[in-house]
Amino acid sequence: MSEDLSIYAQNCPSRPVVGVIASHWGMLVLGALFEGTLRFSEVRRVVAGISEKMLAQTLQALERNGFVDRKVHPVIPPHVEYTLTPMGLEVSRQARELLDWINGNMVDIMDAQRAYDASR
Repeated sequence: MSEDLSIYAQNCPSRPVVGVIASHWGMLVLGALFEGTLRFSEVRRVVAGISEKMLAQTLQALERNGFVDRKVHPVIPPHVEYTLTPMGLEVSRQARELLDWINGNMVDIMDAQRAYDASR
């Protein structure tokens, strides 16, 4: 593998992809879409707290990188659905595993945070 294509290389083109997938909202949107096709408002309902603007940006970035397929149905008002692509499903599985691990270990994580904060 060329040094320029190593994920650890400063100019590797994978860095922005990591930024999309590993971002706060990217992980949560991927996790939400793991359940199946959702409309914009459904994704927003599942991923509580995300603004419309941030959700639109996140979905666009996931679509640009080949993880999400956006389908517009020609009706009034427009009906737009988001579905994971095969590559998106694969990365979403990984995201869900990490999210599930975090969720299952929150008590220990919060204990570590309290211990750290108390030592400062």
